Amino acid sequence: MWMSDSEKNSDKDEPVRIPIDGVLDLHNFKPSDLGTLIDEYIHACMKEGICNIRIIHGKGTGALRRSVHHLLRRNRHVVRFEMAGDRSGWGATVAILEKKPSK
Repeated sequence: MWMSDSEKNSDKDEPVRIPIDGVLDLHNFKPSDLGTLIDEYIHACMKEGICNIRIIHGKGTGALRRSVHHLLRRNRHVVRFEMAGDRSGWGATVAILEKKPSK
């Protein structure tokens, strides 16, 4: 999966390879990337048969977490999601996806 890399030290957007392993770390992305990034990552995971995903958004002010949750709520392939119950706590959200993509 190729996405735009928006690291703070970068003056231009360059494609970066994102592994499809069920863990999406948002630290290197701009909030404006989220609209398509979350949906595309969910689709890519489902194609690989990955039904449990973790989205790392960090703790911060909570704005990024709220955006992620909004996008997960509107994605028809998300069965449920919740804050990670492990040491990452408020810094990550875990989601369960449908086993097969809807037609």
